[in-house]
Amino acid sequence: MRRGIAVTLAPVLVAAGAVTALVVGGPSAGASEEFYQPPSPLPAGEAGDVIKSEPSTYDGATATRIMYLSRDIHDEPMAVTGTVLVPDKPWQGTGPRPIVAYATPTVGAGDQCAPSKTMAGEGESDLLSIAHSLFINPLLDKGIAVAQTDYQGLGTPGDHTYMMREPQAHAVLDVIRAAQRLPGTGLPADGPVGITGYSQGGGASAAAAELAATYAPELDLRGAYVGAPPADLAAVGAAADGGYAGAVVGLAVHGARAAYPELDIDSLLNDRGRQALDEAGELCLIEGALRYPFLNTKDMTADGRPIAEYLAEEPYSAVVEEQRIGTIAPSVPTLVEHTPTDDLVPYGQGKQMARDWCELGAEVQFRDVHTLPFLLSHASAALPASGNSAAWLTDRFMERPATSNCGQF
Repeated sequence: MRRGIAVTLAPVLVAAGAVTALVVGGPSAGASEEFYQPPSPLPAGEAGDVIKSEPSTYDGATATRIMYLSRDIHDEPMAVTGTVLVPDKPWQGTGPRPIVAYATPTVGAGDQCAPSKTMAGEGESDLLSIAHSLFINPLLDKGIAVAQTDYQGLGTPGDHTYMMREPQAHAVLDVIRAAQRLPGTGLPADGPVGITGYSQGGGASAAAAELAATYAPELDLRGAYVGAPPADLAAVGAAADGGYAGAVVGLAVHGARAAYPELDIDSLLNDRGRQALDEAGELCLIEGALRYPFLNTKDMTADGRPIAEYLAEEPYSAVVEEQRIGTIAPSVPTLVEHTPTDDLVPYGQGKQMARDWCELGAEVQFRDVHTLPFLLSHASAALPASGNSAAWLTDRFMERPATSNCGQF
């Protein structure tokens, strides 16, 4: 019965990352696993340098799979993979072709889930293939190039540091640098760039917007689109725990364990909890949801307390605070969108992030996205959000003035 419920909710669970497309069948042709193995030691170089590349596939664009240098949560070099898409269509505006970093949504933590694989029809389908095209295609249709990141530990060795603010922001900003430095694409080395993302990708986009001025000041960043951002992980975790997307909370704990081994999170868990976290590092989102439907973290801990209680205590509360978004003003115009009926990522904490930015002096526009007011609200809001993202970023590249509604929401 529990498995039947999970199957019914499977499309919604993948929507934790954005929105989904149903796929019949199992894994498709495997990607070149050799490509995803970084050289050891990593080559000397700067963040954003391309380590290696190979042709990939994507309709409507020339696709190149890349591995590039970035920086982890300890500011150490790491290898990250992704995809650079140069559209077949010409740029419709004036000046050089822009590049937008696409911060991908939740896909799971198994290497087979890496978006650079599934976008190319490779890797593990995991019942549903993530519809990354939802945000990518409207950009390509306008002649805008897209640089997609897999984040830390997706495809590459090591664990995926899911929802950890700094490594996600670094991976997003460095994939733009990598696209600019990739030879043979015709992309400008110093042209206009933007950032977009929804759900996990919204958080990564927001974090990148905060860090861009100090981490990548040379980028000609024109704006960032932020959709349904998980800006306060404590609030998001408390809302999702035990719900239809409870497995995502386990994924977040797995990400924190990978980023902060000194916390010894395993010591808080019982055998089921340790097993759930170990498996979270091997599964894609839907398979994890089927295996752990309606996961409640109180069933994972040795003392029966939910993870949310630990997050309010040191040393865990300090780590949660390090991930909070809204403490640094983006230096470029930012559009934040969220649906008031969001059933997965709480609307209030997303709006609070935008208000915090306003108080810090940022140029922010916050808009409600109105969509289906029930279980699918987080997923269905991604549909209008994707078109809004492309239109708003195009306006920034066209040098049309951005408007702020700070103080009005």
